[in-house]
Amino acid sequence: MGAGAFFSFRRFRAMVGKEFVQMRRDRITFAMMIGIPILQMIIFGFAINADPKQLPTVIVAAEHSTYSRAIIAAMQNSAYFRVVRTVASEAEADLLVEEGRVQFVLSIPEQFSRRLLRGESPALLLTADATDPAATSNAVGAFRQLAEAALARDLEGPLHHLRRGKAPLEVIVHPRFNPEAITQYNIVPGLMGVVLTMTLVIITALAMTRERERGTMENLLSTPVKPMEVMIGKIMPYIIVGYVQVSVILLAGRFLFRVPMIGNIPLLLAVSLLFIAANLGVGLTFSTIARNQLQAVQMAFFFFLPSILLSGFMFPFRGMPVWAQCIGEILPLTHYLRIVRGILLKGNDFAHILPNLWPIALFLLVALSIGLKRYRRTLD
Repeated sequence: MGAGAFFSFRRFRAMVGKEFVQMRRDRITFAMMIGIPILQMIIFGFAINADPKQLPTVIVAAEHSTYSRAIIAAMQNSAYFRVVRTVASEAEADLLVEEGRVQFVLSIPEQFSRRLLRGESPALLLTADATDPAATSNAVGAFRQLAEAALARDLEGPLHHLRRGKAPLEVIVHPRFNPEAITQYNIVPGLMGVVLTMTLVIITALAMTRERERGTMENLLSTPVKPMEVMIGKIMPYIIVGYVQVSVILLAGRFLFRVPMIGNIPLLLAVSLLFIAANLGVGLTFSTIARNQLQAVQMAFFFFLPSILLSGFMFPFRGMPVWAQCIGEILPLTHYLRIVRGILLKGNDFAHILPNLWPIALFLLVALSIGLKRYRRTLD
């Protein structure tokens, strides 16, 4: 067809070929186009589980009888509970719950067997960490039937009459930290970490990339400013922005959503500085890799997607497979969510949050080291 034709297949083919050549040159964008759908498919297909199983449980047993051992064995054989240890006191068990190391505590009282054989329906106390209602609801519902079924084999023959009428035992569930299972108590504190991750990584990555696109990076090269000074100077305004976001969410959570805040707010603000700096370090590192602002946004999204899905914000953390939990443990958002919920809902102090504090500090150190090293290479 001629050059003046309405549509030329040759010109069309040339344009398609040009776009593929451009796509091949822009390798980061092409990798994101392929990588993000694959990442979503893997996470949603294999890692996400709304019905968590094998939840860590500790036992506080005031007696060790045939019937109590039958109940514990039934829990170990079930899909929902994983008995990790037996502790000597309720205080020790409460500490494990407050630190978030276990999800449930089963307390077997004294004279449990004696009262059971008398038909007095003795009570079993199941204490649950209910900060995330979705992580405990199914397991709590299963335990009631599980406990009765565990005794059914032993209550035979002369004891068969104990299975008639009312249940042979009573299960008392004590959901701690969120007894009414209000979703906002879990979601709103978590939003603090999600908002900081989403905005600060993207904004910081764009800020440094914009310097190169506009040519102002050359002005920095002509000044005696050191790379570390440039990095700190660039992130300081965004630290203030991060604290503004934290303040807005805390105020909204307190006065709009009525989230209980029983912990130390100054401690939370101090810890937030470390988390804010960690996200800014990620953004600066991305800015040294990206060639333009589009690539910076794409890499920020590639970091944000697993952070929000594997941190325990949207889905129960303990419901994910081990490999997904290992990835989640690397992400700073996972540990920050535990810190925020622990301080606001549980009243945790510095000693309680320390196990989740040092991973954020380590992540910050690694991110800033990589960013500073690549930034020096950029200047060269």
